[in-house]
Amino acid sequence: MTNYFSSSFKLGILGGGQLGKMMLYDTRKYDIQTYVLDPSEEAPCKIACNHFEQGDLLDYEAVLAFGRKVDILTFEIESVNVDALETLEKEGIKVFPQPAVLRNIQDKGVQKDFYKKHQIPTASYEKYASAKILKNAITEGKSTFDFPFIWKSCKGGYDGKGVTVIRNIEDLDTLPHVPCIAEQMIPFKNELSVIVARNPSGEVETYPVVEMEFHPEANQVEYVICPARISDEVAQKARAVASKVSNAFSHVGLLAVELFQTEDDKILVNEVAPRPHNSGHNTIEASFTSQFEQHLRAILDLPLGNTENKTASVMVNLVGSEGHTGSVTYKNIETIMAMDGVTPHIYGKKETRPFRKMGHVTIINHDLYKAREIASQVKNCIEVITT
Repeated sequence: MTNYFSSSFKLGILGGGQLGKMMLYDTRKYDIQTYVLDPSEEAPCKIACNHFEQGDLLDYEAVLAFGRKVDILTFEIESVNVDALETLEKEGIKVFPQPAVLRNIQDKGVQKDFYKKHQIPTASYEKYASAKILKNAITEGKSTFDFPFIWKSCKGGYDGKGVTVIRNIEDLDTLPHVPCIAEQMIPFKNELSVIVARNPSGEVETYPVVEMEFHPEANQVEYVICPARISDEVAQKARAVASKVSNAFSHVGLLAVELFQTEDDKILVNEVAPRPHNSGHNTIEASFTSQFEQHLRAILDLPLGNTENKTASVMVNLVGSEGHTGSVTYKNIETIMAMDGVTPHIYGKKETRPFRKMGHVTIINHDLYKAREIASQVKNCIEVITT
């Protein structure tokens, strides 16, 4: 067995953003050498890893050369060159989650086909080569969807980007001409998430269901509430669906499964992410094992940690204020730190822009509704603005 607690062991991370930075916190518990590849010279991970390289994550040769330097390779972002990962895997480098998993997730059309093949409940959809072809299908009566419906680009979307509500035929004219899916708009009570961890030995653990509240304009998560304010029956159903998705992918590492709870309490899969996820940040303060430590345990084939909550929690995303682009400052951070149970995490990005994720704040309290109340105070107090 590889000695993961020896300085001769090298872990590589593709992507140097905040997820990688928080993962690196936990590598410091051990004696692991860490290597990070990111296109930005100012990546948040740079201050926390042993070796940092600047390079294009979609460049085959750059990823291949980087991966050959490490014993195990993981990633904190899906936009990486999968062909290079597959080559590394054939050469004997352990890549987790596996390239085959990422291949099925990178393209939302392929991801939806995967759910259909494995009888995983999800919203109805249609695939198109471009928005123009979708528009022609609607005009010719070949599409089954009524307005409104959801348009999603198959690749490249994140944090609300690449997702648009289509309310009339003219809305399609402003969209990029890229492969896309049209998806039925689901009337839902809640947007939920379950994180599932799996190691190569087949040990599997699921985290408690969290509830996500979205910003109405930016279409990105504003609050994450744990445990979700749902019945035990719905929570069990959500964890069961997430486990089914995990089993279908047979991934190693973390899989964040985003879900819809419909008006009649059915659970539908929206999409998944094979990495630590925004909906799991609360686990750093509120769980026995954080999602970042759990990801490391999983890819290193160590025993998985306890996923249960120590206390209730609410996570608030800190995003760039509207009208502010440039060097960043955080206003009133001292004020929120005086509040009980409040812990800020600043990601270290040098520049802010509207709705860019710049940090998060976790509020823990044994009373979930009190934690949600404090979260609102935090949101109304702190400002992410330019200097």
